[in-house]
Amino acid sequence: MKLNTPRWWYDRERRHAPMARMLLKPLSWVWAAATARRIARATPVDPGVPVISIGNLTVGGSGKTPVAREILRLLRAADIDAHALSRGYGGRLEGPIRVDLAAHTAADVGDEPLMLALDSPAWIARDRVAGARTAAAAGARALVLDDAHQNPALRKALSLIVVDGETRDDEWPFGDGSVFPSGPMREPLRAGLARADAVVVLLPADAPGADPELLATFGALPVFVARLQPAAPPPPGPLVGFAGIAKPWKVERSLKAAGAELVDFAPFPDHAAFRDQDLRFLADRAAQFGATLITTEKDWSRLTPEWRTRVVGWPVKATFEDEAAVSAALRAALTVS
Repeated sequence: MKLNTPRWWYDRERRHAPMARMLLKPLSWVWAAATARRIARATPVDPGVPVISIGNLTVGGSGKTPVAREILRLLRAADIDAHALSRGYGGRLEGPIRVDLAAHTAADVGDEPLMLALDSPAWIARDRVAGARTAAAAGARALVLDDAHQNPALRKALSLIVVDGETRDDEWPFGDGSVFPSGPMREPLRAGLARADAVVVLLPADAPGADPELLATFGALPVFVARLQPAAPPPPGPLVGFAGIAKPWKVERSLKAAGAELVDFAPFPDHAAFRDQDLRFLADRAAQFGATLITTEKDWSRLTPEWRTRVVGWPVKATFEDEAAVSAALRAALTVS
C-alpha cells in the first residue's frame, strides 16, 4: 500500500492525532466489515499442493518478505521444491507468470516478488488460485504465499502471522487496535489471530528479547521468534540513507545499530517509485558529505540500472531463534495436507 505511514497509528495510548482518529473511525468500520464479509463468503480452493501463508495483521512494515524467504530456505533444506506466490503489488503484469530476474523489473512484477526470486522460483498472479495451479503444474511441491492472510482464495496448510516485535513507549505493533485508516490494522486483532496457526515475532538483531506483554497477546498460539539482521555489514565511511517502506524509520535505526556512519536519512512512502529528481537531490546531498547512498535491498530493486550503480543495496535476512521448531511445524503441516 503506497502511503506515508502515520507514526501516530502505533500509539496505543491515543496521545496523538485524536481528531484524525475520530474522523477516520467510520471508514475503519466499513473496511473491517468488508474484510470480514469477503473472508466469510469465500470457499477456499485446494490447489493440489500444500500452501503456507505468510501474512500479517497490519498495513505493511512487519517483515513478511524476509520471513517468507527464510521459510523457503528451510523447505529447500528439507528437499521440498517450494515456490513463492505473490500478488505482484506494484507491477503491471497480472500473471500467472514466473518471475524472471533477467527480464522482469519491479514495474513488471513488483519489488517483493523480485526479492523472493533471488533464492527460489517465484510467481505472481492477481488470481491466487490460477497462480497456485500454474505453479503446481510447473513442478512446485509446496507454495509459500507472501501477504495472503486476508486473502481466503486458497486452502492453507499453515498460516503464519508476522508481527513487528519492536515495542517502545510510543510504538506498539497494533497501535490502539484500530483498523485502517484510523489505525494500522487490516482487520481486528482477535479476528486475524483466530485464523492463524502460529505467530512469528520479528525482532531487530540487537533487541534484548520479545516483550512478555506482546507475547501474552497471542494467547495459546505457538510463537516463533526471529531476528532481522544484516546479511552484510554497511559499507564503511559516511552514508546517506533512504527507504520507501511502511516504516522507514526502522531502516534508519537498523543502519545505526549495525554501525553505519549515517549522516542523513530520507523517508519515502511505502513502495515509492523514486523519481529521478528525488535521486538527484539525494546524490547532491551525499556529495556534500562525501558520502555513499544506501537503501534497502527491496528499494534498490525499484531503481533504474543507472541508479543501481550509484546506490548500495543493503541486504537483511530473518533468522529463527529455534529453527528446529519452525522446521517441525512445516513438516507437520506438509504431512497433514
